[in-house]
Formats: sequence, C-alpha cells, structure tokens
Amino acid sequence: MQSVSLFSRLTAGWSISAKFSAVTAGLVLWVVTMVLAYDISSHPDRFEWTKAVVLLALVALSVGAIARFSVRLLVRPLSQLHEGLEAACAGRLNRIHVNRTGDEIESLGNSFNQMISALAASNSALAEYHKLLEEKIRQRTEQLEQALHTATAASQTKSEFLANMSHELRTPMSGVIGMLDLVLDSPLSTDQREQILTAHNCAHSLLALLNDLLDLSKIEAGRMALEEIPFDLRQMVADCAKAHQLKARAKGITLTWQVDDGVPRQILGDPLRIRQILNNLLSNAVKFTSEGYVRVSVSLQPGAGDTSRPHILRLVVSDTGPGIAQEKQETIFEKFTQADGSISRKFGGTGLGLAITRKLTEVHGGRILLDSKVGMGSSFTVLLPCGRVDNAAGENVHAAAPASSETPRILVVEDNRINQKVVVSLLRKKGYTADIANNGQEALDCLKLREYGLVLMDVQMPVLDGLEATHQIRADARFALLPIVAMTAHAMNGDRERCLQAGMNDYVAKPVDHKHLLSLVDHYLNHTLPRSAGAGEPSPAEQSVLTEELIQLFLQLSPQRLQALRQSCDAGNLASVRSEAGKLRTAAEEISAAGIVRCAAAVEDASASADLQRVQQSLLHLDEELSSFIRQAAPEAR
Repeated sequence: MQSVSLFSRLTAGWSISAKFSAVTAGLVLWVVTMVLAYDISSHPDRFEWTKAVVLLALVALSVGAIARFSVRLLVRPLSQLHEGLEAACAGRLNRIHVNRTGDEIESLGNSFNQMISALAASNSALAEYHKLLEEKIRQRTEQLEQALHTATAASQTKSEFLANMSHELRTPMSGVIGMLDLVLDSPLSTDQREQILTAHNCAHSLLALLNDLLDLSKIEAGRMALEEIPFDLRQMVADCAKAHQLKARAKGITLTWQVDDGVPRQILGDPLRIRQILNNLLSNAVKFTSEGYVRVSVSLQPGAGDTSRPHILRLVVSDTGPGIAQEKQETIFEKFTQADGSISRKFGGTGLGLAITRKLTEVHGGRILLDSKVGMGSSFTVLLPCGRVDNAAGENVHAAAPASSETPRILVVEDNRINQKVVVSLLRKKGYTADIANNGQEALDCLKLREYGLVLMDVQMPVLDGLEATHQIRADARFALLPIVAMTAHAMNGDRERCLQAGMNDYVAKPVDHKHLLSLVDHYLNHTLPRSAGAGEPSPAEQSVLTEELIQLFLQLSPQRLQALRQSCDAGNLASVRSEAGKLRTAAEEISAAGIVRCAAAVEDASASADLQRVQQSLLHLDEELSSFIRQAAPEAR
C-alpha cells in the first residue's frame, strides 16, 4: 500500500510537471518552427542546418529549465502538502516545509501548518483532560470504596451494639419478669396484686418495644430468616384472637374470627412471624375501635405458579374504628409514624407495629392492602405465599409419646445466678428436677455423670460458651438425640440460625416467657408431668425463702465484683471497669437495691467517658453504698 501511495504521489507530481513542460515545449517548438519556416521560405537556397540544431538545443534547454522551475515552485510544494494531509489523516500531526514563493501555494502551506498546530494543541488539551478525568474517576472510586467500607463498618458496629444491648437489657428483664411472675403466683392482697400487675405489664411493654426495634433491625439488614415448617393455622388464629378478646370485652366491642372450611389445619410457613403479623393487626384494631366489632377472616386461594409455595394465605382484619384518611393511608406504614399527631397522646404506641407488619409481609414475598374511610372503619388484608400440608399427614406432627412414670431431669446451663434461681424455681414448681451448670464445660462434666432428658443452654458464658459446648455434645454419639434448647439474651440477626447450626433443637430469647418455656419443655420431654395439689402456687414461706436466697447470693458475690472493679481501675482498664460495674448494677436491680444501682451506673458512665478520676470517686461512693447495704441486709438474710 505504501509503494502504491508513493507511486501515485510521484505519478501525480510528474503528470503536473510533464503537462506544464509539454505545453511550454510545444510553444517554444512552434516559435522555432515558424522561424525556420520563414527562413527557408525567404532564402531557400541558403538554409543553414547548424542554425536549426542550435535552435533545437535551445528548445531542449528551455523545456528542461521550465520543468525544473515548475517542479521547485509547483510540484514539490503540492507533494509536501499532499504528504502532510495523509500524515494528518493517519494521526501524525507534522508541520510541512513551506517555500517562500509569495504565491497561493505558500499561503496554502502556511494555512495547513496553522491547522496542524491547532489540532496538536487540541489533542494536547484533550489528553490533559482525559488524564484529569481518569484521576477524578480514580479519586471518586476510592471515595466510594471508602464510603462503602465505612457504611459496612457502621452497619457491623450497629449490629454488634444492638446485640450487646439486647443481651444487657434482656438479662435483667428476664430476672424482673421472672420474679414478678413468681410473686403473682403467690397469695397477695388486692393492692399488692394490682401494683405487681402494673409492674408486670410495664415490663412486658418494654420487652415488646425492644423486640420491635430488634425485629426492625433484622429486617433492614436483610437478615430476617423465615422458617418453613408445618403448623396448626386454626389454633394459631384462635390463640391470637383469644389473647385480645379480654381487652375487646372491656371496651364493649365484639371480637370474632372465622377460618374457611377449605383451609387445611396444617400449612407450611413461619408460625412465629405470621402470628406476629396477625397480633399487630389485631392489637391496632382493638386499640382504635371504641364501639362495634373487630373481625378476623382467614382463607386460602391459589397462588401464581410458585411450586414451592403454591397457595396464598389471605388474612383480613376489619374493624369499625375511626378510619384513616386517604392521604394518611401510605404514611401509617412508615416507622415511628401515626395517622394523626393526637393518636400517640390518646392511644399510645411508637408507630412501629404497621411498619414491621408490612416489612414482614414483604419478606414473605407477600403484600398488605388497606381499605379504609374516615368514620367507616378499616380493613387490612395480608396476602402471604405458603405451602399446604394434607390433614392426614399433619395430624400427628406434635403427637406426644406415652407418659413416663420417671421424672425427667433437666440441665440448666446458665452463668447468671439470678437467672439460675428464676428458671430452676419455675421448673421445680412445675414438678421437674433441675441441675445447674455455670458454663459449657460444667455441662459436659454433668452429662458424663448423669442422664438428662433436656438441656437449657445459655450461649454467652465464660470458660466454654453454649455454641461450642453444643458442638462437643453432638460429637458424642450418646447425645445425638438429646434435646438442647438455646436460652439466651442474644436476639440479633442470625443468632437463631447459629444456634440451630450448632446442633440445638430450638431457641428461646430472654426474658423467657414462662408459659412458652414450659410448653417447650413439655414438648421435648414428650409428656406432661403429674403435679401435686400445691405445685402451681408456692406458699408465702417458699416465696420468702427464694427472696432471701437471692439477697444472700448478692451478698456473697458483690464483694468479689467490687474487688474486680478496684483491680481493673488500678490497672487503668476502663473497659473491664465498665463491664464489671454493669454486672454489679444488673445484680442490684434484681433485688431492688436502688442506691447500689445508682452508684454502679455512675461508675459505668465515668468509665464510658474515660474519666479515670471520676471513676475513682464513683467507686468510693459505690463502696460506701455497698457496705451500708451489707450492714442492713446481712442480719435479715441470716
């Protein structure tokens, strides 16, 4: 191609030069011919051939000179311009040499060089811009990566914070609710029962709020795992409705529920989350309805072709409440939002119930619909994909084995002494025999010495935690079928899944609901124990003994906690100071030692602020308060 191009350029240049030379040569030759013809015609007898040769030589020289001149002034500049254009087309912006001829060709060459300079400057600016753009893209990519890393770290920190807060809040609440339940089972005066019930209701309200916040955190983090197990839908609906029926009757409204005949007794799904959805809707309906009725209807309809969940469970909760304005119907599903600013003052609530209900519905792959008019009530419809279990296959899912005459023994693995007392007292009151292990290693030792029908396993413990202890238990073929139920204050994303993956059979979050715990115990032990006549209600003497045991336990442990606080303070380990102060505060809360609770909290605050001097001062106050409490309580405890 290069040879052809070069040949074409040479041919083009030679063609211009040849044409110009031919014209010039022809003109000179015509003049010479005319001169010779005139000379011959004028003097035919005196024609000189020498003169003719000289004239022809002059013609040849003239033609050569003219050709050379045309090449220098015309052909060469045009050839250079042509080469420059081809180089520019190939991306090589090279200037060409311009002869100073003072004609249009020189002007054309200068214009070409100006164009080349402008293109070179433009390319240079463009290259600089590309370089700058690449640098900006690199910086922005680094910023996005850093932002992503920061967001991930923040999310992890949030999850860890909520997990720790869950544990720290649920542990004392477990003791508070447990003690209140035990007190409510004892003979009380009317005023005492009313006061204890108020405290009990407040504790459960606080627990419900904590559960809502943790559920919301799970859903937003995308870590809400759903079960796919068979459960009795009719029984679940009846249980939810009966739980709200007492409040409905107190308000003078009618609460009814109906399950279509075509709905099987057993369906596949997550009973805990479906129950939570229905409970939230029922709670709202009863709370906002002043007169009339609240109705629940349940039906099953064909799905949209999902082979794993071929049916749609339809839950409808209708009421005759005040209704919801059209412009407010979407906002009520947002977090911390009420349909009206006066609602929270009149009815209470945080505005989380419907937000969690919609998010749980969406996690199921379903949707929630609202039909409401002001003054005419509201109707919430929840559509959830689910599977179906034939009645024949599901009738004996929870069938119990024949009752045994031997009392099963339960191992309670728990490092918190207060929680040990609460759980063991509950189990023994119901007729079970319970042993205590303070950590996972002690649990392994107990299993080697004695046979147990069930293990209630805490997760976060010293020496050996519950997850590792369960791994080691399952590694022994003798304990392959031993039921292990996690009983822990950790209730964050993935905790339940980690417990099940470790080999545990079930999961109970603290504070433990006593009825739920006893139901699980009965289920895994496969029979209900016969109880003595007075087993359900401890005598005042038994209740007094339990209270004295808790105080005595606190008196034994508190000096050790205080000594650990002093050692950590002397070592400058503020994290350990905060942890030990928190444990002491939690123990003090269980026995209602308000002064110690206040001083221990002050130590926690000071250590959190990294103020060592204030920590030391707060420790002195804590020491004085603890000494005063021991002086007052020790004689009574004895």
